[in-house]
Amino acid sequence: MADLRLKGLRKSYGSAEVIRGVDIDIEDGEFVVFVGPSGCGKSTLLRMIAGLEDITSGTLEIGGKRVNDAQPKERGVAMVFQSYAIFPHMSVRENMAFGLTIAGASKAEKEQKVAEAARILQMEHLLDRRPSQLSGGQRQRVAIGRAITRNPSVFLFDEPLSNLDAALRMDMRMEIGKLHSQLDTTMIYVTHDQVEAMTLADKIVVLKDGEVMQIGSPMELYHNPANLFVAGFLGAPSMNFLQVDVLDVQGEEAKVSNPSLEPIVVKTAGRPIEAGHKATLGVRPQHLRVSETGQLHGNVTLAERLGSETVADLRLDDGSKLIAAFAEDKILDVGQRLSLDFDSDAAHLFPVDG
Repeated sequence: MADLRLKGLRKSYGSAEVIRGVDIDIEDGEFVVFVGPSGCGKSTLLRMIAGLEDITSGTLEIGGKRVNDAQPKERGVAMVFQSYAIFPHMSVRENMAFGLTIAGASKAEKEQKVAEAARILQMEHLLDRRPSQLSGGQRQRVAIGRAITRNPSVFLFDEPLSNLDAALRMDMRMEIGKLHSQLDTTMIYVTHDQVEAMTLADKIVVLKDGEVMQIGSPMELYHNPANLFVAGFLGAPSMNFLQVDVLDVQGEEAKVSNPSLEPIVVKTAGRPIEAGHKATLGVRPQHLRVSETGQLHGNVTLAERLGSETVADLRLDDGSKLIAAFAEDKILDVGQRLSLDFDSDAAHLFPVDG
């Protein structure tokens, strides 16, 4: 196992800078997820750690050793790719042993390590099959098994589940979580799927345009987002954002309202909120509830009954949109008028610019 230190990492392609001074500390044995929208630089950052992309500037340390110029095989990392990257003409056994073969390992060592990886992944019965005889989930297990046989200090996963269907994704997500518990090894996982990030990570790194927006535990980021981007990116459905007028500010509390929202007092969380200015109020759909004396008023434009919950789209009196998620099977009619309430402690107030 190993810890990692990313200090001021930058990556440029000509005049285009795609990683802009990233600082991240990853502790020994942590499961860290890089998450963000497509094009935010998360896969590039992972490839820089793997040694597949050069570092323009900054320092990368693995296990206390500077590895900026080290070859991939010298870094003690193993990478699992989105496309599986397994050889179709080789058996599962041969694919899993490939890295050991290249390294010149003995036959006995290869057999022992492949057998151990197959046991961990519960695929002993598949060792003599070819990739064409495997399902997508089984092929991904082969790719993970090949990484395990190398006994790396750090596992790197680059969107490994994006080619799988929804049911397989859930199964493989659970398997990767179990794998981390079994191996107790540092793992870095890249995804744009916030559900994978929230369920797998000890620590999440939210990236946007090559910069770190926030680092923290899943629940820390969910309950205390640093800015509008993080607040809107984590959580499903996404957080509602309402433009409000700041009527008054007293210490760490601000009174806000708008044409659809009766005046309420919300904590500023130390953000620069000023009386007489506009602000953005964030409320998660799950925190809204129907109430006869609600603070928000609008009409249902769409209702989706999903069995375990009902998700409703509403148009508020000022024309803005709102999504509410009720933790029950609720019958709502299009055009039905609702009054909604929420706890002010569950709301977030941001400056208009984030």
